[in-house]
Amino acid sequence: MKQMRVDKFLTECGAGSRSEVKQLLRKGLVTVNGEIVKAPEMKLVPGVDTVTCEGRMLCYEPFEYLMLNKPSGCVTAVRDNLHPTVMEYLGTGHKADLAPVGRLDLDTEGLLILTNDGELAHRMLAPKSHVDKVYYARVSGCVTEEDVRAFAEGLEIGEKRPTLPAKLEILISGETSEILLTVCEGKFHQVKRMFEVRGKRVLYLKRTVMGGIALDASLEPGQWRRLTESELALLRQNAGM
Repeated sequence: MKQMRVDKFLTECGAGSRSEVKQLLRKGLVTVNGEIVKAPEMKLVPGVDTVTCEGRMLCYEPFEYLMLNKPSGCVTAVRDNLHPTVMEYLGTGHKADLAPVGRLDLDTEGLLILTNDGELAHRMLAPKSHVDKVYYARVSGCVTEEDVRAFAEGLEIGEKRPTLPAKLEILISGETSEILLTVCEGKFHQVKRMFEVRGKRVLYLKRTVMGGIALDASLEPGQWRRLTESELALLRQNAGM
């Protein structure tokens, strides 16, 4: 079984940042199999060796699954030279290979799933999986039943193929309309481009559901929480796992 440095183990179990973990080790607050450990480079085997920190037993989980309410003004990336990234809202104590599943535009808000489970991420994004995503949008222009039918048939947005059928629900129709849109693919700027070909412009866009998982209404923009077991099971089911 693969070994891991004790400081990395502690960090990934949420015991603290790298510097905080080193302080815990120096103070003798960490044990491995009942023995106090102070050397951060000591190796252990997750799931085999018993580790405690400040008297609390730590349980290592190889995968992490988070829900973030992405705010506007940050990019969906692990790192970026121009803008803040979604990762900056998470703080320390997460898996080193944690990454967003798919992308939301710089000015788009809402539900973003982050994980280091590569298989789940791949299944969620694979075109053949047809994982539904629901968006709330405010749109400049009067959205009509004719638009509903056009979205349901698929739209030519400059790709090799038309968009797959999408479900457009009108909440308010007027000079500025409000809608819910369900799509099962993730083309670049797809929602905005779909409305553009119908002569309308998206003013505000927020993803509210992905893979059957709804954004937790208690999360303010920039806040996150871990997925529950039931949410993870639903996500796996909808991704065909």
